[in-house]
Amino acid sequence: MKTIDKNVVTLGWVSFFTDMATAMINPILPIFVVTILHQGMDKLGLIVAIATFVSYALRLISGYISDRYGIVKPLVVGGYALSALSKPLIGFTHGYKSVAALKGLERLGKALRSAPKDLMIAHYGAKSGSGSSFGFHKTLDIGGELFGTLTLLGLLFFLGDSEKMIRNIFFATLVPGLVGLFIVSFYVKDIPKKRVAKKVSFKLTKRDKKTIFSLAFYFLFLIFIFSDAFFTMQAKGVGISTVMIPLLFVVSTAVQTLTSYLFGIWIDRVGPEPILAFAYLSGVAAQGLLFLQKPIFTWLSFAFFGLFMVASLNANRALIANRADNRGSVYGVFYAAVALFGAAGAYISGMIWEHFGVESALLFSLGGTAFMALLYILFGRYRNHGRS
Repeated sequence: MKTIDKNVVTLGWVSFFTDMATAMINPILPIFVVTILHQGMDKLGLIVAIATFVSYALRLISGYISDRYGIVKPLVVGGYALSALSKPLIGFTHGYKSVAALKGLERLGKALRSAPKDLMIAHYGAKSGSGSSFGFHKTLDIGGELFGTLTLLGLLFFLGDSEKMIRNIFFATLVPGLVGLFIVSFYVKDIPKKRVAKKVSFKLTKRDKKTIFSLAFYFLFLIFIFSDAFFTMQAKGVGISTVMIPLLFVVSTAVQTLTSYLFGIWIDRVGPEPILAFAYLSGVAAQGLLFLQKPIFTWLSFAFFGLFMVASLNANRALIANRADNRGSVYGVFYAAVALFGAAGAYISGMIWEHFGVESALLFSLGGTAFMALLYILFGRYRNHGRS
């Protein structure tokens, strides 16, 4: 880890505090919407869909701006500022529409910063290896999630899970959010600005398009796998108490923290394809364990969900760093496709759950993820193996 560039390390600490704030509200937001605001699972699905779409779709724009005009750090700083200031406002909401609007605004901040931030990590991590740099950054990122989840657990355990307490937790996220904003504003160095001729039209290269095409299995997989909000409500459905919900997220984030850097090393050694195959199988295992509808299997499913999240994200980000020419733009396209398919999946799962029951939603997700994993194992590695 001594070879990791200091700017990557600093960006990791920025993500640590920002994700700490996010983790303080993610486990309780679905419960807040469904049990306190008395909205249905279809409304929760709509909130998740809007947040997912905004979070990822607009990364296409920020990635393009980074590549075309060389604007990187201002987008990163602006994105962190928007996220830090919007989370606490959820504590004032009284309906699903205002929650959706504020959650969308918070995710807009993530959309602005993510592709430029990945571009910075890829630039500063060129010497130590993109897989190792992304893996190290993700370790601090997930470490922040773990610390935030443990903070939430302590607050719920000692102070209770009343509506007033949950709203105060939303307000408290302002503190770590502002810490992360301060660090990125004053301690992260911008990358050198690329010179682009004004009269030359910008377009994706053949290598860029081939890289994007190689990500198709991941996009389709996202239609079927549950988001963490649906994992949360399934846990409530099998009898796990609100106070214990954060511990489920601790399981997921601890698994990610312990394995992220190792996955980065393996990606540098063997390539992203074997790691992606492992990620898809982990996603299938997570959905299969949820389908069994028992508390013990729900605990295990969160662990496998963590493996899916960290392995798939690290492998895809490293794949883009290694193969694309206009990496900022390709990161933007990647996140835009994640927005489209992830939002569609959340909306479909919410509608199935609300109108046909949790069993139907679980069957839809398990069948879809199993089918996509099988397709990748049979055909995905062959198609992605070529490295131009």
